[in-house]
Amino acid sequence: MMNSKLEQLDYKGIFKYFEEIAQIPRESGNEGEISNYLVSFAKQNKLEYTQDSANNVIIIKEATPGFEQEPGIILQGHMDMVCEKVKENTHDFLKDPIKLIVDGDDIHADGTTLGADNGIAVAYILAVLSDETLKHPRLEAVITTDEEVGMKGARALDASILQGKYMINLDSEEEGYLLCSCAGGISATGTLPVKRESKYGKSIKVAICGLKGGHSGSDINKNRSNATRLLGRLLFDLREKYGFDLITMMGGFKDNVIPREAEAELFISAANEEALTKEYNTIKSIIAEIMKIYQQELAASEPDLDFTVEDLGNDTYSVLDVKSFEKILFLLINMPYGVQVMSADIEGLVESSLNLGIFRIEEDHAEILQHIRSSKDSYKHYLSDRLNYMISFLGGDYVVRSEYPAWEFKKDSALREHFKKVYREMYGKDMEVAAIHAGLECGIIYEKMPGIDTVSIGPEMAGVHTVEEKLNILSAIRVYKFLEQIISEKF
Repeated sequence: MMNSKLEQLDYKGIFKYFEEIAQIPRESGNEGEISNYLVSFAKQNKLEYTQDSANNVIIIKEATPGFEQEPGIILQGHMDMVCEKVKENTHDFLKDPIKLIVDGDDIHADGTTLGADNGIAVAYILAVLSDETLKHPRLEAVITTDEEVGMKGARALDASILQGKYMINLDSEEEGYLLCSCAGGISATGTLPVKRESKYGKSIKVAICGLKGGHSGSDINKNRSNATRLLGRLLFDLREKYGFDLITMMGGFKDNVIPREAEAELFISAANEEALTKEYNTIKSIIAEIMKIYQQELAASEPDLDFTVEDLGNDTYSVLDVKSFEKILFLLINMPYGVQVMSADIEGLVESSLNLGIFRIEEDHAEILQHIRSSKDSYKHYLSDRLNYMISFLGGDYVVRSEYPAWEFKKDSALREHFKKVYREMYGKDMEVAAIHAGLECGIIYEKMPGIDTVSIGPEMAGVHTVEEKLNILSAIRVYKFLEQIISEKF
């Protein structure tokens, strides 16, 4: 049953479809069910479709009378979502539906990511395809998989059946902005071997929490702290004041998300149980002092920064040997992170950055997952080579898991001019042409369809890739009405 508030506000079925999509688990790599849902939609509406081995779905709707000679339009989005939740939430992303909450003019989820990235695009596409009153040229809906983990679906896509001259990507997050370029990216994994030794003493869990996190592209320039990096700094500062060993450490769940939380297990030793208790109180006090400094330092950018220290008990533990600990600490402190270069062409645009998304210390190795972004392929590869050099120098291995190209600005674009004209007519103001420091599938599809004229739009969203993700309802309706006009008005 549809949320009553959404039902009242619905326009052309966009929220009906959005809610249906929210009921279907669709984390990257688990898109079989949502892919089949799209196929069922196509069958129910008697539309031509294809579903490939990567679960990408293409749905085609022929032109309405009078539009047969107009160039075809591709509507493009992705069906997968980033799955994040608050620590205490028991939500199972493999089987549980996303619980939608209407709060004023916004929709958000109950302690999880919302999936408006890119569920709203899919909802838009289904609403357009099911609308029998809308005048339009040939429409080709391209809904891909695994966008959030290297754009694997777009890579696997067979574009040979597509005839469209224009493509509208619906994976943007700011109303009024017309995106015409985006960064390329590299996802890579570093593996660093570690050695251990057994010692008797006390294990202490230190956790950093309360950070904002965010999208590793669009939020990378907002001075948001990376929990893993901050924890590495804590270990570095603590080591100057107190001797300890490291048992394990972990932070982050997605390489394209800035980690909000991280934790480590430390080890201390002493002559006897009483002395261990005393040492625990000492190190706990030192950690509190250091964290107080961080909280003061980051008060403006991370006002909710918090930490916990927990006694895990006395026992014999397998701790990293000195050399392994030094290598881990060196890596955490010296690895390049965050914004590296700002664009010289577009004021305020990040050109190149990288994000330490996932860090894990397992029994015999540490795993480091990075996501690199740049609008310059040469610098993207330079950053990747730097990581490779550092990890290899320390005795580890580095593997590029996936790479996608930048989407370069097209100097002459009839589609861009059409969007600007229609927007000016509808709203009496100019649409802002922009680029984004985040990955879109436009570059990959452009390589498959050279010369295709492409733009990207979307409604107002916030907190994408985090549990704070929200979609503005009124914006979603406005952007859809704008899309209708774009499609129905001849160039």
